[in-house]
Amino acid sequence: MNERISYSYTPPGEKRKHYLCPDDIEILLGRLPNEVFERLRTVHFNDRALGRRRLGYVNRGHREIAICALPPNVSLSSFFVRRSGRRRVHGSPENFGAKRGMQWPETAVRRFLLYEVFLHELGHLQIVDSTAPRIWRQFASETIAQEFANDWRKRLWSKPFDHPDPIHNPATEEELAQIEIHG
Repeated sequence: MNERISYSYTPPGEKRKHYLCPDDIEILLGRLPNEVFERLRTVHFNDRALGRRRLGYVNRGHREIAICALPPNVSLSSFFVRRSGRRRVHGSPENFGAKRGMQWPETAVRRFLLYEVFLHELGHLQIVDSTAPRIWRQFASETIAQEFANDWRKRLWSKPFDHPDPIHNPATEEELAQIEIHG
């Protein structure tokens, strides 16, 4: 475990669950240069998703990231469509191992939360203008945070990562075929 980063865990409400754990975050951070996450101090696992409208967020001090609990059966395909108040995720659910219009397998939800949501929130911790008069202007906006997530996901998934947990690599054709069979 990274000694600089602490983790907090709040048990989720009834009929909700945490899809990620500290080990998942540590594996991802181990693949990134230290300067990318040097501001990160704490990762919270809580149940403040507002249903499933919010998957993660950064605190006002830009040092903590929260990843929210979700229902056990969920489809996150709506995050791939621009709607008011939601960021647009480039690509498609298939990139994460899910099919549009179907419930997402747990592996796909975990992959999306780690390699989309967590990377996006980590993007918000990046200082883009240290001279800005307002603190919130010093940090990456939604657009820049999304570009950060897309860029790092592309880099990390450009070559296979030897790990038994499939979430650390892009979805395979076999995963997508299993969804079709069991869907």
